[in-house]
Amino acid sequence: MTTDFKPVSSSKISISELMLPSHTNFSGKIHGGYILQLLDQIAFASASKFSGNYCVTASVDTVNFLKPIEVGELVTMKASVNYVGRSSMIVGIRVEAENIQTGVIKHCNSSYFTMVAKDKEGKSVPVPGLILSNLEEVRRFRKAIKHIEVRKEVEEHEKIANINSIEDLASLDKYNVLLEIS
Repeated sequence: MTTDFKPVSSSKISISELMLPSHTNFSGKIHGGYILQLLDQIAFASASKFSGNYCVTASVDTVNFLKPIEVGELVTMKASVNYVGRSSMIVGIRVEAENIQTGVIKHCNSSYFTMVAKDKEGKSVPVPGLILSNLEEVRRFRKAIKHIEVRKEVEEHEKIANINSIEDLASLDKYNVLLEIS
C-alpha cells in the first residue's frame, strides 16, 4: 500500500472551448470524434496532474453522448480522478455545453477514461492513494469499483463462453441477425 495520498481536488481540471463550424460533422452538429479528442486531452491532464507523471490512455470505459452540441456553444469539460489502483487511475469527465446567448447549460456527455502513469522509460509507476473528502467523491469511487467488477465479470464470461456450440448459436434467434455460417 502507498503511504503517499492526495485529495481528489488535486486532480481537478476544467477546460472550455467555443465550438466552431470547423468542428462539425455532416449533420451540422459538433463531431463526436472532436469531443473524444478533447476528452482524451483532459483525462491526460487530470491524471498527470494527480500522479506527477506522464500518463497514457489504457481504455475508454464509457462515453455516453447524451445531447448534441451546436456550433457557437461554449463547451466546458470538468475532470477529476475518481479511483486509483497501483499505477492506474479512472478519470471521470462531465461535458456541458452553454448557449452563450441565452445562458442555458445542458449536460451533453459523461465519460470514464482509465489512465496509467509511466516513467521516462515507459514503465508503469505507482500513483498516490486517493483522499476522499466528501460523500460525492465516495459515491464516484464506489461506482468505479462496481464498474471494474462488472468489466472483470464480462471478461471472465468471454473466456468460458462456448460460441461454437449449437445452443449458443440457437440463442441468437431472438436478435435481428441472420446466420449464414458455412
